[in-house]
Amino acid sequence: MKIVSVDTVVVDFYRTNLVIVRVHTDEGIVGLGEATLEGKERAVQGAVAELAEAVVGLDPTSISKTLYELARNWYWRGGPVVMTALSSFEMALWDISARDLGVPVSRLLGGATRDRVRAYANGWFSGAVTPEDYAAAARRTVESGFRGLKWDPFENYDLTITTGQLDRVLAQLDAVRGAVGRDIELFVEGHGRFDVRHAVMVAKEIAQFDPVWFEEPCPPDNLDALVDIRRSSPVPIAAGERWYGRQGFAPALARQAVDFVQPDVTHAGGIAELAFISTLAATSYVGFAPHNPSGPLSTAATLQLGATLPNFRYLEIMATDVPWRPDITNERLVLTADGDVLIPTGVGLGIELNLAAIEEHPFTPHPLRMFEDAVYDIRPRDERSFFNLESGS
Repeated sequence: MKIVSVDTVVVDFYRTNLVIVRVHTDEGIVGLGEATLEGKERAVQGAVAELAEAVVGLDPTSISKTLYELARNWYWRGGPVVMTALSSFEMALWDISARDLGVPVSRLLGGATRDRVRAYANGWFSGAVTPEDYAAAARRTVESGFRGLKWDPFENYDLTITTGQLDRVLAQLDAVRGAVGRDIELFVEGHGRFDVRHAVMVAKEIAQFDPVWFEEPCPPDNLDALVDIRRSSPVPIAAGERWYGRQGFAPALARQAVDFVQPDVTHAGGIAELAFISTLAATSYVGFAPHNPSGPLSTAATLQLGATLPNFRYLEIMATDVPWRPDITNERLVLTADGDVLIPTGVGLGIELNLAAIEEHPFTPHPLRMFEDAVYDIRPRDERSFFNLESGS
């Protein structure tokens, strides 16, 4: 089997544009991967196009060799654009190999250790402004089946936070905790907003609400700062969505900078690299909880990892999304009454594209400005859930 071409398909996804990579073979098998990179979609498309020039004629089932040589031969290593292009291509190669054998990707990774993973919801707060709004949205999300909620309550704070601003954050957390009770897990997102002193101050204040973690409390490019925060924080620390490859994670694990690692399969190197990072994390008894506020291909790949990795702790997923998410692929996820997502058992990654539906939602610019705009545009929109809710557990 040989690769004959590689191309990309783009679909507007409201907060970003999904970039889907297709790897075509001479035997008619097409592998799919996701190369979504918020605000930099066109740069990634360019990187994928350059990658395509290097892989035509290669055996798509020779995954390790091909990825090693691609990473070795590119002069520029790491970074979001290059790594997203490589990750998506690697994902598509696993899809091809599993399709060729008629098995799920998880079978090639060692087989399933579980048939479901615990999920927590992102994006559930759309339209919320006041603490009461957040409380009402939290209740609705829990009623839909989720047992975990994540959000960023820190507006556009830049390294510091005032007493008044912190009071607003605590009021929001108190409202959500009061609305859903203590059996629901809360995850507090920091988006890299704080310096060491203010991150520690925030961690000590939010500890009263017993969050599972405080995520990315400082910018991702200073490991010393993260180590200092973790040593002083009464709340577990999670990080890693903006780290790339094992080189980004090994130093953090060696220095005990985190309690949970959060590599993104779309950015950190792909499926095999995430499996390697999970093994590194397991040697330090660190939880593995991949970043995944993404589209159907990223979610499918993350779920296949969830099937096989023993230290996989949580699946991040959007509670609701654009109303056309169910239309553009055959993705049909099941959320159980216990708050778990069942792992699909279809061939490959299990995703097929509906190109006609995709064409109805062409590329639309969505610049992501972390400190000028809200992280997510919270204007109400025509959302809908893309889950089926199972009545049993």
